[in-house]
Amino acid sequence: MAGHSKWANIQHRKGRVDAARGKLWSKLSKGIIIAAQSGGGDPSSNFKLRKAIDDAKAVSMPKDNIERAIKRGTGELDGGRVEEVVYEGYGPGGVAIMCESLTDNRNRTAPELRSLFSKLGGELGKTGCVSYLFDRKGLFVFDAESVDEEQVTEIALENGGEDVEATDDGKLQVTSQPDDYQTLAEAFEAAEIVPELKEVTLIPQTTVEVDAETGKKAMRLLEQLDDHDDVQNVSTNLNITDDLLTED
Repeated sequence: MAGHSKWANIQHRKGRVDAARGKLWSKLSKGIIIAAQSGGGDPSSNFKLRKAIDDAKAVSMPKDNIERAIKRGTGELDGGRVEEVVYEGYGPGGVAIMCESLTDNRNRTAPELRSLFSKLGGELGKTGCVSYLFDRKGLFVFDAESVDEEQVTEIALENGGEDVEATDDGKLQVTSQPDDYQTLAEAFEAAEIVPELKEVTLIPQTTVEVDAETGKKAMRLLEQLDDHDDVQNVSTNLNITDDLLTED
């Protein structure tokens, strides 16, 4: 799972760059819309919406944008419905890839993702082809040097955390069941322990190793998929090593 921590942090850093040029706002708006569609427009009673709003505020999305997205989701404003679609496939070396997407047009999104997979050495698969290799978990990632590992572990174990792992890139990674995510997030907040990253995501049960050349090809595919406007989150079982990250 440490490999997932590295990929999650790559996505997080990229997200900050995307936010700087406003690109991330479109993706976050879709997250707000789908949350409001499924659970209503009141964040106090809709955890999914509250999380989507928090994510939007974290990258300085204007309040008006957030409110418009909520109203689109509740039907107060026109704009069409957004639906959640998960695409599964294989990357170079047979690595498993999951793309969690929000789209207002499946007939556009599926061919575009199929084309990306094909052009970059992968293959879009059928539903269920790789999903059995992943578990949905709450994920919290901390800078190991800036937190007390014993305190983080104690809070995690008392509030639904399943595992606390020190990774080889200087991070402390805490996982939980999705239903315990909010309780754990609030416990860390109450203790004034701020994670670098927190999300509910797909985490591989095990990771796979590939050679450097194949790994670079797989990384290019992952980055291109993550950059697609309809893709909210990309998960993989590729073990992203330090050597792979430093390869030219």
